[in-house]
Amino acid sequence: MKRAFALLLAAAGLVVGVHAALAHTARSTVQTGVVVVNTNLAYENGEAAGTGIVLTSNGEVLTNNHVIRGATTIHVVLPQTKRSYAARVLGYDVTADVALLQLQHASGLATASIGNSSTLRRGQSVTAVGNAGGTGALTVTTGRITGLGRTITVNDDQGGAVQLVDLLETDASLQPGDSGGPLLDSARRVVGMDSAASASFSFRGSSDAYAIPINRAVSLAKQIVAGHGSTQVHVGGTAFLGVQAQPAGALGSGGVLVGGVIAGGPVARAGVVTGDVLTALDGRSIASPAKLVSALLVHHPGDKVTLTWSDASGQTHTASLTLASGPPQ
Repeated sequence: MKRAFALLLAAAGLVVGVHAALAHTARSTVQTGVVVVNTNLAYENGEAAGTGIVLTSNGEVLTNNHVIRGATTIHVVLPQTKRSYAARVLGYDVTADVALLQLQHASGLATASIGNSSTLRRGQSVTAVGNAGGTGALTVTTGRITGLGRTITVNDDQGGAVQLVDLLETDASLQPGDSGGPLLDSARRVVGMDSAASASFSFRGSSDAYAIPINRAVSLAKQIVAGHGSTQVHVGGTAFLGVQAQPAGALGSGGVLVGGVIAGGPVARAGVVTGDVLTALDGRSIASPAKLVSALLVHHPGDKVTLTWSDASGQTHTASLTLASGPPQ
């Protein structure tokens, strides 16, 4: 089925251009505070898998945003004990590819040792730990820091693109499923959060692997916990229109083409049907699916918005609707 407007990104797929290396089963000294993240993507009849870093003993877990993007349910597994926890999303930053989860009813969890990414140097030895291939078993690869402060462009399978800045570059081999896992220094301290490319999350024009500096990722996690949302950082539940969105450029007009509507969702109740074109939200034009996502990220479930759209005959409609709760963006 076509993907919902949420630009759902799978965390597992074909890896894009990483150096080959032999992975072996993780030792306890490096897997402490590392968990497996499994998601269900109900609106696209799919699943995804990734990795997470345990920040607190009561279950705050750091991961990549693209690991949980579009997830309708999330379960986190402790590889050592196989215990599984349901998780909810506390918040995320799409442009930084960082998300923070809260495990339900968790306590006494072993946490990762957090290092200082500002002290890293080129050539420094690092170890990457992750759920390579989404198998549920942690693996380890080693390498070196090959670059600092890198900027790359990430493409998604909806034609959108975002720049990730100030990244760590490494020749440690990363595979789909490693996303969200730790990059460790020689003292087994987390200095980065791995970001592995996949079929729907690809690094444009790049043949290396990258990680988000842990200082920045932890800073964003603290901002989320403090409830300080911004135009980039979304805190709390995600607003949902219930529409499968496609670019309307092929029709020779701006806006977002409705490829399908979710039965019982806000737009369905407003009378929007497949083939209509969404043109504005709260009076502001929405020229693409990415613009629609950005417009919704400043809202939360329960907010009232005004939606404008045109039907197949070109007639314009406007309706006030209440946003539902949906998957993270």
